[in-house]
Amino acid sequence: MERFAFIIHPIDIRKDMSRMSPLAKHLPEPLLATLLRQLPPRPVAHLTGIRSATGAVAEGWFIVCTLTPHQLLTLPAERVYDKLQACCELAEGLGAKIIGLGALTSVAGDGGITLATRTKLAVTTGNSYTVATAVEGAMRGAELMGTPFSSANVAIVGASGSIGHTSALLLAPYAGQMTLVGRDLARLEPVAQEVRERGGKPVTITASVEEGLRDADVIVTVTSAADAIIEPRHLKRGAVVCDVARPRDVSTRVAKERNDVLVIEGGCVAVPGELTATKTTKKGVDRPGVPFSFGFPPGTAYACMSETMMLALEGRYESFTLGKTVSVAQAEEMWRLAKKHGFQLAGFRSFEEAVTSERIAAIRLAAGRKLD
Repeated sequence: MERFAFIIHPIDIRKDMSRMSPLAKHLPEPLLATLLRQLPPRPVAHLTGIRSATGAVAEGWFIVCTLTPHQLLTLPAERVYDKLQACCELAEGLGAKIIGLGALTSVAGDGGITLATRTKLAVTTGNSYTVATAVEGAMRGAELMGTPFSSANVAIVGASGSIGHTSALLLAPYAGQMTLVGRDLARLEPVAQEVRERGGKPVTITASVEEGLRDADVIVTVTSAADAIIEPRHLKRGAVVCDVARPRDVSTRVAKERNDVLVIEGGCVAVPGELTATKTTKKGVDRPGVPFSFGFPPGTAYACMSETMMLALEGRYESFTLGKTVSVAQAEEMWRLAKKHGFQLAGFRSFEEAVTSERIAAIRLAAGRKLD
């Protein structure tokens, strides 16, 4: 039996803390954030039933890092490392041999490099497979909306970051043209040059989300922003948006106000076997019959979680994806392992709901697109 752990953290403070204590519903969020920071990490779920196409079997645990998105990005790095190290120690005690860094724990500090020196566990951010599924999802989404990718203007928001950079390189040979969006133009220009060399297509750069998305047909957004940055007014009619970021880059207002754009969550993966998540006690003891949900349908997981599972099933207990960069070779290696073990892109989801064929047809009609 192979074993892994995966670190998660609260995204919606009130909602997530209410799961631990009903009293949280009645406390102000600043107080909740302060209380959360004082709590030690704890296991919240035991994952079983993960079975590779090769016959290998794995189990794992979700470990909660008790820091908010804002705290992960603004606290001194040493304090964040101490909290993450405590998560690793807890995971090691449960028998895990590799640990994945979920959501903003993967971008806090130096992206797992320092953490890997402080723990006996292998460490991975999961970003290599996140990139692979983002690219696959964007291309599939465009196909479903009837958008020819070869003539599409593809925008990458957060293009100077690790996932955005490699997503741009992987999509470069297929896009009609590309727009790279990021806060620092000096960091975007070298990425743009790499994209030109790889794809030979027109590439522009901008620090403005509004400017960068105005004419975009397909958007991959992968920033580490703590709050939504893409609003309804930014999107072109008929656009496809693959939102890989957690917390989301796309505002919930888009779902309410724009019925003519397709927003999909990048990285929703079908896990081979019969994945079951069961709530655990603070000591990691299962609570039989009490399921744990992180918002995805049964049998599916985020791509970053899936990368951790794949490495465990492979018995590859090495720190695979660390730091702020992901190479094309790493993303392609994760594609290979996914095929070997039976992981595949699942049906799309958008704002916690399944994207049905009927919904896609309605979006196409609202966007003035003909149905197939």
